[in-house]
Amino acid sequence: MSAPAEQATDPVLSARDVRVWYGTTRGAIQAVDGVSFDLRPGETLGLVGESGCGKSTLGRGLMGLLPEGAKRDGEVLYRGRDIFAMSPRQAYALRGSDLGMIFQEPLTRLNPLMRISDHFEETIRQHEPKLPRAEVRERALDALRLMGIPPTRYRSYPHEFSGGMRQRLMIALALVLRPAFVVADEPTTALDVLVEAQIVQILNDLRRNFDTALLLITHNVGIVAEACDRVAVMYAGRIVEQGTVADVFGDPQHPYTRELLASTISLSTTGLRFIPGSPPDLVDPPPGCRFHPRCPEAMSVCSAEHPVPVDRDGGGTVECWLRGPRTLTDDERRPLAQEELSDADEA
Repeated sequence: MSAPAEQATDPVLSARDVRVWYGTTRGAIQAVDGVSFDLRPGETLGLVGESGCGKSTLGRGLMGLLPEGAKRDGEVLYRGRDIFAMSPRQAYALRGSDLGMIFQEPLTRLNPLMRISDHFEETIRQHEPKLPRAEVRERALDALRLMGIPPTRYRSYPHEFSGGMRQRLMIALALVLRPAFVVADEPTTALDVLVEAQIVQILNDLRRNFDTALLLITHNVGIVAEACDRVAVMYAGRIVEQGTVADVFGDPQHPYTRELLASTISLSTTGLRFIPGSPPDLVDPPPGCRFHPRCPEAMSVCSAEHPVPVDRDGGGTVECWLRGPRTLTDDERRPLAQEELSDADEA
């Protein structure tokens, strides 16, 4: 009985040193730069960070849904099989049945000329073309019931649903084939707080009922606290800190994580706080730590050498010279002067 127990804790998906580039007229943009993480059955990893930090690119890169001209590198093992080493046909066969994606803005993904029944039939028949029509319908209705959508809406068109119900439809379409790994890209964008809470409850039910491994991409730190087991904080294409939600939110060890959490509005907020500046241009990112031009604790070494991941207190990793891995000299510890930070920001 020991072997099955061990297999149950094996990762559904393991990413190792994942990199994604976009080609532009100004040069290559390295939108994802050396990202690594594991996801186990029934586990949810929240991916947070500012816009332009590479979160959605990472999610699409894992799924093989990058635009023409984009390149990716590294290793992504799905149950021991390297997705990046597969042929396009093999990777296509995995999407839907094994790997699912919940897109943001459902109206841009749902065909306005097709009924919801047609969307489900098309999705299911792509992977099970010989399934009887009655069973296709029953499977689709089961997925809709899980999302709280009555079967009477099965023949409706996308425009006949509210924003929250359209998002539930997207989740139902992603889950109708019961994939083991799902990327949810901003699933609560533009929804009111009540509908947002319903979506969070649905995501929680997924991991409890189906052992779905979920990568939840969001700007909403509150949703991560409610729906995720672990959190990864992404900045300028790199994961700068990751660990359990309780450890990272309770004791953030990277200055960017601290600033991000301090910028979050809560019931106790008495004044607005923000991080000065913006994420760097990834065609020509700053040398050393990419956050150092905006970091209130930047040291001389931060502008010269890129930090390496080290184990953080409480588990997980953090990329910051304040945490190691070596003892810094007095010159390396010298705080960067304001004018140095300004020059680096302009560069």
